[in-house]
Amino acid sequence: MKCCIVYASTHHGNTKKVVDAIAKEFEVELIDATQVQKKDLSEYDLIGFASGIYAAQFHQQVKNFAHENLPQGKKIFYIMTSAMNKDFSKSMADSVKDKNAEVVGKFTCHGYNTFGPFKLVGGTSKGHPDENDLTDAVEFFRNIIRVGRAE
Repeated sequence: MKCCIVYASTHHGNTKKVVDAIAKEFEVELIDATQVQKKDLSEYDLIGFASGIYAAQFHQQVKNFAHENLPQGKKIFYIMTSAMNKDFSKSMADSVKDKNAEVVGKFTCHGYNTFGPFKLVGGTSKGHPDENDLTDAVEFFRNIIRVGRAE
């Protein structure tokens, strides 16, 4: 199964830590959406979109990348790091609509945050993603791969 993860990690590198942990364990191509705007993704069986969350949204460059490059009928998954550790994948809906993509999983974990007023108090979710978060991310990906191969 050929897999890639398209990501943006621009604030504290939270998302990069998570995708790097996955890439260390599995053969996955990492694509930095802040550096690459166009890429043929047709050869990939599984495509991930990973981002820190900015005002309840995936990074705009990840959204743009998905809109411009996601082929029809692909299996996709989401990885999110945020201060609130909530599912913000709905913010990707417009980018993947009309692509007939099947969402096979979502992973979210805390990420260190110093946005806006949080900077005044030294930030929130200090130390995250931590080793437990990274272990959970690797296990999340392992389960996606297992399901993907079983089909």
